[in-house]
Amino acid sequence: MIAIKNGRLVLPDRVQDGKILVLVDDRIRGIEDEIPQGADRVIDAHGRYVLPGFLDIHSDRIEQFILPRPTARFDFELALKECERELLHQGITTIFHSFSLYKDEKFGKSPLRTLQSVREMAALIRDIHDRYHLIHHRFHLRLEIDNLDAYDIAVDMIERGLIHEISFMDHSPGQGQYKDLAIYRTALAKYSGMAEEDYDFEGFLEREKNKEMLSFAQLRDLARLAHSRGIAVASHDDDTREKLDLNREIGVDISEFPITIPAAQYAKSLGFYTVVGAPNILRGGSHSGNMSAAEAVQAGCADILCSDYYPPAILHGVFLLHSKYGLPLPEVVRKATRNPALAVGLPDYGEIAPGRKADLLIVEILDNYPVITHVLVDGRATSRVEYRR
Repeated sequence: MIAIKNGRLVLPDRVQDGKILVLVDDRIRGIEDEIPQGADRVIDAHGRYVLPGFLDIHSDRIEQFILPRPTARFDFELALKECERELLHQGITTIFHSFSLYKDEKFGKSPLRTLQSVREMAALIRDIHDRYHLIHHRFHLRLEIDNLDAYDIAVDMIERGLIHEISFMDHSPGQGQYKDLAIYRTALAKYSGMAEEDYDFEGFLEREKNKEMLSFAQLRDLARLAHSRGIAVASHDDDTREKLDLNREIGVDISEFPITIPAAQYAKSLGFYTVVGAPNILRGGSHSGNMSAAEAVQAGCADILCSDYYPPAILHGVFLLHSKYGLPLPEVVRKATRNPALAVGLPDYGEIAPGRKADLLIVEILDNYPVITHVLVDGRATSRVEYRR
């Protein structure tokens, strides 16, 4: 039994001072007035915030540990163990590693986006919990819908229990994230390493117009198969009501990175969870010219914060939304904890309440920045850091 005293407990609806948080094994027993007899350990939070660990349901950070340079590839398990040490200290106690299956290399050649690499990483993530590890790992398959081979691959991986979330992506020009063709052209040139004037953009657009895509029936069948295994289904870069209506018919549960406030509002009206990137909040806007995540949160149409490509952004995004935009701390904490847990079917995770998973953070504000001093996963203290001056 562990008791946490002197903490400011960030509960689902309020911040509670002066209470004792009691953990037994991997669960929260309750919130009590005194330290119970028989407590094996007492942790003094010294007036700092105590909140649930973050659930990050969209992150490709692991790729940077495997392939830090284009020609320098490292062992997958070594990369995973080093990546989780970083994620732990950034407050992410459950991570959905996002791996993509692209048809071609228009967004850059990556040996990590091959079938072999995707399957190898998915198997490692499934099996890592049988070995020493720090946090909860899950696999998020991102499926580009012009990759016709991806249908059979996804079916096989779902049936083998390798996938915990699947998202359908369409990076075609003129819609979604790349509705602005000028931005699309610049992005392609940068990924290819060419000057914009040297890139055959017109020829590329012609090829894109005539490409085949997975059918509505195939996407619907994948969604149904995923749901039969308790797997959440996401869409990506929704920009129109028509696309969102189609996604509802397919069976989508989550709308990742809706392009505009009206699209995000309509997604919520259809019952989708909406996801925005926490880096967008820190930067003050989208790196591709789309909606402001902070504005979406303020408008009430952003349910979930994810790290996307920058894991520290969740912690800083949560406290920035509270300190700069005046949003109640329990409300913004839910966007990184309870809401993502519910979206991906983990009802025991993501809040300080009796019976919930004892994945917890102790957070202090130093120099106007939030810093994590303690992390507990499954009720076990896995990290302690004390800053010095």
